[in-house]
Amino acid sequence: MFESLSEKLEGVFKKLSGQSKVTEANIREAMREVRLALLEADVNFKVVKEFIDKVTERAIGQEVITSLSPSQLIIKIVNDELTRIMGGESAPLQLKDGKINIIVLVGLHGSGKTTFAGKLGKKLLAKGKKPLLVACDIYRPAAIKQLQVVGEQVHLPTFSIEDSKNAVKIALESIRYAKDSGRDIVIIDTAGRLHIDEELMDELKRIKEAVSPDEIIFVADSMTGQEAVNIAKTFNEYLDFTGICLTKLDGDTRGGAALSIRYVTNKPIKFVGVGEKLDALEDFFPDRMASRILGMGDVVSLVEKAQEVYDEKKAKELEEKFRKASFTLEDMLDQLQGIKKLGSLKDIMSMIPGVGSKLKGIDIDDREVDRVKAIIQSMTPDERQHPEIINGSRKRRISKGCGRTPTDINKLLNQFNEMKKMMKMATDEKMMRRMMMNVPGTGVKFGVQHKLKKKRKKM
Repeated sequence: MFESLSEKLEGVFKKLSGQSKVTEANIREAMREVRLALLEADVNFKVVKEFIDKVTERAIGQEVITSLSPSQLIIKIVNDELTRIMGGESAPLQLKDGKINIIVLVGLHGSGKTTFAGKLGKKLLAKGKKPLLVACDIYRPAAIKQLQVVGEQVHLPTFSIEDSKNAVKIALESIRYAKDSGRDIVIIDTAGRLHIDEELMDELKRIKEAVSPDEIIFVADSMTGQEAVNIAKTFNEYLDFTGICLTKLDGDTRGGAALSIRYVTNKPIKFVGVGEKLDALEDFFPDRMASRILGMGDVVSLVEKAQEVYDEKKAKELEEKFRKASFTLEDMLDQLQGIKKLGSLKDIMSMIPGVGSKLKGIDIDDREVDRVKAIIQSMTPDERQHPEIINGSRKRRISKGCGRTPTDINKLLNQFNEMKKMMKMATDEKMMRRMMMNVPGTGVKFGVQHKLKKKRKKM
């Protein structure tokens, strides 16, 4: 995400780092290039003006000009201002215990409201809530069926009234149903339009007045850039929504919507959609997004993703297997399945500081993980536990089962054997930590535990 903007900003900072001395003149020159980069990224011109003024004001001063590493300090200032423009702090849903919380989703047709309803429901379900999805789109053909299918995929019930043309009535009845069935969150998926019209807004206003929602989330397609900002402004004037979800952020190379929509509407971005899968929804953190834009990674989000996939018990079991060099192909398969849950390899690597900017032009094929999984899954349980028994005839059988060549199987077995040799060499904690960092999913967790132990000793 934001590849185009990140690349341009990186070029500006490289020029500054090559200067023997950062002066007011080259700061202003750098800000002109930053201004151009932001405008090309379809950032609102008012946002660009305030951003450039603030950065220039903070950058021009003795503290920066006489600094030993002035370019790094300017990067920090830019990072701070990007964070401020996008909201400063995260804004979670304002849900109350002991009552049915009502969340209304609004936005234009095609913005991703229905998919977001399922993603949000799944996210809340994982937190111990009991959401109910409500189909209030009474106009679009198969809209109700689409939400029902999404609901089934995330194991959530969907409320609808067949043949009803009264969205307000459906919303009110859904709240009664939620109360009777023990549901504590109602997520209302409203109708979208191809453009803003009075009929749409009047219906949304009547739903708002009838159900008094705790949250109204405006769902916007981030790839529409400045147009998403203009639409958000109009929706906010009509409905005074409480937050924003930006969908398709993984495909947004520019970043105009993310950098403008909070400033223009003065409403927080609460969620971002980062993929088509129903678990590809993230809470929005302005500081982490600013770090990603500047190519500085996002280790905190990576750790949180890993913690969702790998529990404490599995991490300890795997650590013990590493120590005893008893790691098997079955364990490797578990790790590969964990990687798929974390997201694409390119997204994972982009969260590591210093790596994201080096990925430009590099094709990282996520299908390679699937190919390795297919090879291991074509083996018998005995072969996974004891790969040394795999001879020529077994390789031919495995090859037919997975559609890969015997050469591919040899390559995997050689890599696995090299890993086993490294395990035997891991005699101290330092080597162990390096090794764990090379195993998908476990390194982050082990590293965090190690740091926590050190902190406790100092206390």
